Parts: sequence; structure tokens; C-alpha cells
Amino acid sequence: MSSSGNPQEQALDSFWETIPPLWNTVRAHIRAEATGQFDISVEQFHVLRYVRRGTNSISDLATAKNISRPAISQAVDVLVNKGLMTRTQSTEDRRFIELALTDSGNALLDTVFKETRAWMKELMSDLTNDELDTIRSAMTALKKMLPHK
Repeated sequence: MSSSGNPQEQALDSFWETIPPLWNTVRAHIRAEATGQFDISVEQFHVLRYVRRGTNSISDLATAKNISRPAISQAVDVLVNKGLMTRTQSTEDRRFIELALTDSGNALLDTVFKETRAWMKELMSDLTNDELDTIRSAMTALKKMLPHK
């Protein structure tokens, strides 16, 4: 990558050199926590996350993850058998099965994210207050790039 003297080009170069590798490192840590500590696959972890965010049917999960319904059903079966998720038939539409996390499923996600936050704090422990303020300011600026809903 060659940065011209253009501040926008320099910012773009810095973004691509930093954000994707950093996010990949964080994601790898989250996956390692979920799979190592709780004996669930990455796909099962993603299913838990999506359900927590409100995606509550096999069909919606398959669409959101862009994978087949049978693959999602298999992941859900394992999570139900582990007591991390429930399936409930809708009283209005018997064809609709609503997915929800159990207390154990929510606790698993809480633990993974809490431990990841502690790990990230450790990564930041050698940064000065000025550097931390710079990161916070940069994140505020980056939020302006997000589409508004």
C-alpha cells in the first residue's frame, strides 16, 4: 500500500492495516473460549449469539448465516440437548418453532464475553492514558462511518 500525502488515503491504509487483523484476533480469542471452555463448535456459538440478538427461528437463522436449514437444525439440536437453548411451538402457527436461550445459554455467552473483555483489557494494559484516549476518539470518529438506521 502506498500512501500519498492525502490524509484520507493514509487513514484508509491505517484502517486496513489495523482493524481487520485486530478483529480477527479478537474473534479467534472468542472462538477459542467458546470451543475450549464450553465444548461447543464455532457454528453453535454463532447460533447462540444470533438467537440472543433476536433471530428466533431455524429459517431466520439459516437466512442470517447463509447456510442450509438442516445445518442450522443440527446445531440447534446439539444446543437443545446441552440445555443451552429451547424450542417452543407457537400457539398461533403450529409450523413456527421459536428458539430461545436458556439461563445456561445466556450464562455461557456472558462468560465468554466477560473473559474476552478481561483479555482485551490485559492487551491494553501497557497503553498510556493518552493512547487510550486516542483509541476512544478514533472509535467515535469511526462510528460516523456506520450507516444510520
